[in-house]
Amino acid sequence: MTPLDTLGRPLRDLRISVTDRCNFRCPYCMPAEVFGESYRFLPRDEILTFEEIARLARIFVSLGVKKLRLTGGEPLLRQDLPKLVTMLAAEDLSLTTNGSHLPEMAAPLAAAGLRRITVSLDSLDPEVFGKMNGRGHAPDRVLEGIAAAERAGLAPIKVNCVVVRGLNDGTLVDLAARFRGTGHIVRFIEYMDVGTRNGWELAKVVTAREIAERIGAHFPLERVPPNYPGEVATRWRYRDGAGEIGIISSVSEPFCRGCTRARLSTDGKLVTCLFAAGGTDLRGPMRAGASDEELRALVSAVWTARTDRYSEERSSRTDFGKRKKIEMFQIGG
Repeated sequence: MTPLDTLGRPLRDLRISVTDRCNFRCPYCMPAEVFGESYRFLPRDEILTFEEIARLARIFVSLGVKKLRLTGGEPLLRQDLPKLVTMLAAEDLSLTTNGSHLPEMAAPLAAAGLRRITVSLDSLDPEVFGKMNGRGHAPDRVLEGIAAAERAGLAPIKVNCVVVRGLNDGTLVDLAARFRGTGHIVRFIEYMDVGTRNGWELAKVVTAREIAERIGAHFPLERVPPNYPGEVATRWRYRDGAGEIGIISSVSEPFCRGCTRARLSTDGKLVTCLFAAGGTDLRGPMRAGASDEELRALVSAVWTARTDRYSEERSSRTDFGKRKKIEMFQIGG
C-alpha cells in the first residue's frame, strides 16, 4: 500500500541525485564565492552505484512512486549515465540538466529510454546568463542542447528559469518570447531559500503574481487547471494559442499540502523536503545486507512520520533563516 504522511500526502515522486558535482556555479544553488573549486565533493565510494539506485528506485515504485527524475548537481557529469537510464527506463523517467552537455548527450539518453527532459536556462542575455551560471558561459550552448533534445524526440521540453530580482528579472519577457509557439514550456521559479549559502533575501523574490503580470502585459495569459493533482507549477496559457508557461511559487503561494515528492541524495539519504536539515540513510543498511522488504519498511516508516511544510511555515517563523538545510546540489531542485 502507498504510505501517507501525517498530512495525508501520498508518496508519488522521487528525485534522484546522481552526482553532487556541477560545472556551473549558479548563485541560487552553488555560488562561486562560497564553493569555488575547493569544495570537497563526495568520493566515489560514498556515491550510490547505478545498481543501488535502480534497486532503491524499484522499492520506491513498489510504494506508489509514479515518476522518477534524475538530477544533480549536474547529472550529465555522471559517467555512463545512459546505462542508468536504461536500467530505469521501464518507469516514467525524466531528467533535469543545465544543458551544457546536452548537445552530445541528448540522442544517447533518448536511445536509452529517457522520456522527458527539463533544461535550466535563466536568461538569453549573454551577460546576465554568465552571471547566473557563475562561470560566464553563454546561452548558445544550452540552446544547442535544447535543439538536440527536440531532434531526439524528448518533447515537450520544459525550460526552467529561477527569477532573482535585480539579476535576471529584466529578461523574463525575452525568454517567454523565445519559446512561444515552439511547444516547449518555460517555467519561471520564485527564488527560494534552499540551502544556507546562497545569500537569499525576501527582497530578491519576484512573486508569481508579478511574473504573470509582466509576461501577460506583452502576451495576454489565462490560467488553466493543473495536469494532475499536486502539480507544482501553476499553468498559464497564451490566449492566442501559442502555448503555455508555468510559474512555481514556493515563496508567495506555498504548495506544501500537495507535495508528494521525496528525494534520494547522491550518497543515499532519503530526504522528505527540499528545505530539510538532513535525511535518513538508506545506503548504510543496503550495503550491510538489508533485504528489499526491510528497506521498504524503512522508507515507509520515514514517509508516514513526515510532517514537512517548510514553505507554509516560512512566513510565520522568525528563525527560518537560521535553520540548517541541505544544499540544493546535493538533492536536486
